[in-house]
Amino acid sequence: MPAYFEPFRIKAVEPLPLPTRAERAAALERAGYNVFRLRAAEITIDLLTDSGTGAMSASQWAALMVGDESYAQATSFERFERVAAELTGCPYIIPVHQGRAAERIIFSCLLAPGSISVANTHFDTTRANVELLGATALYFPCRESIDLSNETPFKGNLDLDRLDHLLGSDDGARMACVVMTLSMSPKH
Repeated sequence: MPAYFEPFRIKAVEPLPLPTRAERAAALERAGYNVFRLRAAEITIDLLTDSGTGAMSASQWAALMVGDESYAQATSFERFERVAAELTGCPYIIPVHQGRAAERIIFSCLLAPGSISVANTHFDTTRANVELLGATALYFPCRESIDLSNETPFKGNLDLDRLDHLLGSDDGARMACVVMTLSMSPKH
């Protein structure tokens, strides 16, 4: 039998603002229709990001309560480092709070002023991390991704013809990395 609700209880309740349609319209106009400029008090359901918007599970709260908060050589970090190394096979682990921080670190190792980062699409913060280093972010989405009515089940590919053309051009030597941004729809 299919589940009709998520099989868990939420451990915290946070009140949400409920602006009227007129208030939402006024907020959008004030923000120049740029959702990044909307105030949190003007948003009921945040569809801009999934970063830090979910509730923590009972197990996560319990782990937080027993975690070692020592400034250095915390036992909780030692466990994290050991498990991460076992899972990845990488001996050095640098934890970050989200992917954008990880991009900043990796791009500082891969990119230099004048280099090129190619992607099927760069998130806005990904592009900012690329350009902050003086590199150029190029978008090479596959042709199928541009046609919203196209029923192709996966539209996350690169346009390999454009990539091949770049690699064969004078700018090919400047290409430092390829970034693949992938999102999955609930039905896949």
